[in-house]
Amino acid sequence: IMKIGIGNDHAAVDMKNEISEYLKEKGYEVVNYGTDSNESCDYPVYGEKVGEAVAHGDVDLGILICGTGVGISLAANIRAVVCSEPYTAKLSRQHNNTNILAFGARVIGIETAKMIVDEWLNAEFMGGKHERRVNMLMDIEKRKIHGDK
Repeated sequence: IMKIGIGNDHAAVDMKNEISEYLKEKGYEVVNYGTDSNESCDYPVYGEKVGEAVAHGDVDLGILICGTGVGISLAANIRAVVCSEPYTAKLSRQHNNTNILAFGARVIGIETAKMIVDEWLNAEFMGGKHERRVNMLMDIEKRKIHGDK
């Protein structure tokens, strides 16, 4: 069973809960790293938690949701992609082997979010000419997370 870490700030509690249930219905295990409170909080805390969980292999993939998806994705900083439509989500997996998906609860509705999640989860890394560049990204990831040279 694929394990997906999900994180969010106060702007995205409802969407996080809906996406979590949607993923569970599809058979994924979901680990909640986000807030369950609508009280104002700091999105970097939750982006970093999911980023660390993905980097250390505690979860297979991550999904982050804040107002726009941008701030929380910056905190994750590991092959994260912000998507407001399904096509970019699909190509980000096929070409960039993204391991964290982010989107904005104030930008898209729940049905669009579900389509984005589906396209992202169903896409597979194509390798080939994309392999070298993704390996470069992974080298950056190792240096930042693990202190490797």
